[in-house]
Parts: sequence; structure tokens; C-alpha cells
Amino acid sequence: MNIDSLITKAGGAAEIAQLTGVTTEAVRKWRQAGMVPTKHWPALLHVPGITLADLNETSEETSAMTHPTDDTPPKGATAVLVLADGSHFWGRGFGAFNKGAVGELCFSTGMTGYQETLTDPSFAGQIITFTFPHIGNVGTNGDDDEAPTMAALGLVVKEDVTAPANWRSTQALQEWLKTHKRAGISGVDTRGITRLLRDKGPQNALLFYPKDGQFDLASLRKKAAEWPGLEGMDLVKEVAQPARSWTKTTWHNTRPERAVKRRVVALDYGAKDNILRSLVAAGCEVHVLPGTATGEEILALKPEGVFLSNGPADPAATAVYAVPAIQAVMEADIPVFGICLGHQLLARALGGTTYKLERGHRGANQPVKDLTTGRVEITSQNHGFAVDEKSLPDTVKVTHVSLFDGSNEGLASTVKEAFSVQYHPEASPGPTDSFYLFERFVAVMDRRAAARTTSKAGA
Repeated sequence: MNIDSLITKAGGAAEIAQLTGVTTEAVRKWRQAGMVPTKHWPALLHVPGITLADLNETSEETSAMTHPTDDTPPKGATAVLVLADGSHFWGRGFGAFNKGAVGELCFSTGMTGYQETLTDPSFAGQIITFTFPHIGNVGTNGDDDEAPTMAALGLVVKEDVTAPANWRSTQALQEWLKTHKRAGISGVDTRGITRLLRDKGPQNALLFYPKDGQFDLASLRKKAAEWPGLEGMDLVKEVAQPARSWTKTTWHNTRPERAVKRRVVALDYGAKDNILRSLVAAGCEVHVLPGTATGEEILALKPEGVFLSNGPADPAATAVYAVPAIQAVMEADIPVFGICLGHQLLARALGGTTYKLERGHRGANQPVKDLTTGRVEITSQNHGFAVDEKSLPDTVKVTHVSLFDGSNEGLASTVKEAFSVQYHPEASPGPTDSFYLFERFVAVMDRRAAARTTSKAGA
């Protein structure tokens, strides 16, 4: 007997709550978990028609889903997450059926903003395990997308997605996933997956949610093991959008509009919309070019500053075409500001190198220390690669470090107007402690504009 049948036989959620001395909210959580805690079994055994075998059946079904022992799908399983090391996790599929999405399995510790996370282009090529249990509870809406399409290949959650309970919701997460042709899997031991990734590092994985309900785990394991991984992969060309102008500002922006806006070219390596909004809010006239743009194409727009956006995959692969363009901008003495992948690409353009982290940083609660001020900022992050500080030349100084693992989080050139950070000052989701970096970028352009005016006046 499954959990829904059990609740129905007990007389419904309100009746079973009264019978066991809990709230209906607790019963809702039992439904999500697919089982009734054993301490409440004695009360349920007084209900006519409910037997110990019925209660054991729900417990065994959930246990089999989260602690797999063989290749046979447990009762109720409609999807499976298969790792390249051969392990697998059964669960319940939701969203769009698929024939197997293969990518790098990662985890995100953010407690809000799952829609923003799923549409962040930096997650291209990855399957996201959410450590926060309430995913889908506020539904989705047209305002919270960070890009036109869902970038992540799929998602892994512990609890079944419930009906949305938020006034802003226009579509349930399950239906939203269908429109993006992506799948999710619930009923999975996300804590176990997180520990596995913490201890063993990134894992290639396959999320399989078949329409016909048929599973060939040997074939799925082979497919997961053969995926080459993100190292050496360039995904910028897949997620970057065409050239465009951007005029929208941040939500609830209370900053006074500047009389003079600074002309900025933003290079889109997979830019989140809120980055572009933040540039506008800080006082920029924003012109977006795809990350494949050449130095000549960038300089033809006569920018006062150039912004390097976030993006997915390996900076070493993207650097092949991005670094020459960035170097051309710096040679033209144009100020540069980069974040995330843009930070890594700037480091490479300045002579440094990058490497893959043993554990990526993904979430909205990452502590970073500003070495200039001594302040600690709580930041939003999403990256699996980092800048190797030892590779940086003497003309580059380290400005920020991670308080989790000591990895590099910021740098600045001492000979060029160029600086960058590894984290996301635009948040969405996450704290806005670091918005000042956009204002610092604008202040650099203001200072240089003032210098030009003074120079002309004295000529």
C-alpha cells in the first residue's frame, strides 16, 4: 500500500493527523517522504484495514529508493540517477520525460532562488542536487528567469514537488520543466549525494526518466562513464546570446538615475540577466556582445569600460578566443571588470592560469574576505574552476580569498585598470553585500572621463 492509499484508508489527512496527534502539515511531509514514521504505527494499526505489512511496504519502498541495492527498480520508482562510478539512486521523475541527460553532478546550498539557479547559464552541462528540501514550493514565474532557457540539464531533490504556494507563481515547477524539456528526480538521498561529492569530488552522472518505464542500468552506466567531463570543454558558444542593447534595471531600484551614463560593452559568456540589470542600476549604458566577439568588434563600439560576464565550463578552453580579445581591450587602455568566468579569463589574459576545484562553490552563502578592507562578505557563487594564485605575475595582486578553502576570489592589475571577482555581486539569488563592485567600476570610468575633460580644458 502506498502512502496516498494509506492516508485515504485512514480517513484523509485531517483524520490521520488527529489519530496520530500531529498537524496536517506533518501529514503533508509524510506524503512527500512516502512513509509514516514508525513511532506513529501503533496508532494507525487501530484503523480497520491497515496492517503492519501495509506500513512496512511504504517504509521498504522509500528505503529502496534512497538506498539502492540492485538494478531492479523498487516499487514507485520512475526515474534513476546513475553515476559514472557505477552507483545509482532510484526516485520519482517529474517534468519532461527524457532519454538520459548526461553531465557533471554538483550540489547547490542555496536556500532560495531555484528558478534563478536553474536558468543561470553557468550551470550548462551540469545536473544540480539541491541541498535545501523545499524546491518547487513557490512555483515559477516569468520574472525570475536569468536567461531565456533552462541551462542546467536536470535537478535532484529530496522531497516531491508540491503545489505552488506563492502569489507570484504563474506555473508549477513540474510544468515549467516540461516547457524547457528538462527532467527532475525526487525521493533521492540528497544528503548522501552531497557527502559523496564532498569526499570524492565532481562526478559525471546521467538522469534518466523514461516514458516507457524501462531501465537498462548497464547501458546507462556506460553512457555516464563515457561522458568526457567539463574539463577542456567550451560551452560559451552554446549559451551566449546575440548582440543586443540592455536597458532594464534591477527590481525595486531606488538609486537616482544618473544624468550621464557610462558606455559599457558587456561580453556575454553566459551572462545572467541580473548582471546586466545591475550595470544599468549602477549608471551604465549597456551594449551586449557574445563572448566570441573579437577585440576589433568590441572597440568598434567605443566603450568607456568592458565587462566580462559569468559563464560555464572550462576557462582554459574559452580562453583560446576570449583572451586575445581581452588583451586587445587592455592594450587600448579601456577599464575592465569581470566576474566568475570573466574573472578567470581576465586572470589568463594577465598571464595566470586556472585549474579545476576538488569541490566547486555553489550557493548563496559563501564567505569571502576582502584583503584590502579586511571585511568579510557573504556571497553568491557558482563555479567549479579557480584561478591559480601562484601563477599570477608580479603585476597582479590578490584582492579577495575564500574563507571556505582559501582559493582565489578576486584580483586586480597594478598596471592596467582591470579587476575581477570570482563570486556574483549581482546575487539573484543571494545577498547583495557586493553590489558596490559595480559602482566601483563606474567610478573608474567617471574618474577617467573627468581626467579627459581636464586634459582638454588645459590643452
